[in-house]
Amino acid sequence: MPDRCISGLVRWFLIVSLLVLSNIFMTYAWYGHLKDLKHAPLWLVVLSSWGVAFFEYCFQVPANRLGSGAGIPTAQLKTVQEVITLGVFVVFMTVYLGEPVRWNHGVGFALIALGAAFVFKPF
Repeated sequence: MPDRCISGLVRWFLIVSLLVLSNIFMTYAWYGHLKDLKHAPLWLVVLSSWGVAFFEYCFQVPANRLGSGAGIPTAQLKTVQEVITLGVFVVFMTVYLGEPVRWNHGVGFALIALGAAFVFKPF
């Protein structure tokens, strides 16, 4: 395998890894308070979520800069981020919040992923 392909694979691995980390923080910032701060005042929930979201930016911004610097179109970067978001959300929803994944969730998420695949087609 040529070095160019390996460096490309490593680059994608780094981008995806950073986006996974950013999505873990963002999912917690958006939904963690539903379990952890259920009875806290809204202003405290907003401030704490904003503080958690700071760490999301610490991973997402470098991922997008790395991808853009490598010539990856922003539509593809955003699509990868959205598909990762769904994956992280399903794990968070089931493991952390204890909510089941229903068949209609799976179908809906699969259709979103199918739509995302079109972004990578050179039409």
